[in-house]
Amino acid sequence: MSTETEQEAPPTIPCTVVWSHGRPYVLEPGDSRWIGTDHRGRPQSLTTADLCRRGWSYHRMN
Repeated sequence: MSTETEQEAPPTIPCTVVWSHGRPYVLEPGDSRWIGTDHRGRPQSLTTADLCRRGWSYHRMN
């Protein structure tokens, strides 16, 4: 299992859910974009590189 880290790349399987900064993100099929929401509930799209910089986990971390 992954902990929030910059060294490990997130999964590449579409529809996978990961957590970053307490928010869930889903990998869009064929787009290589992680879709979630910001702290105000507005849609947010992250690249894999963005997600790696922010840190991610398979489990919610507060």
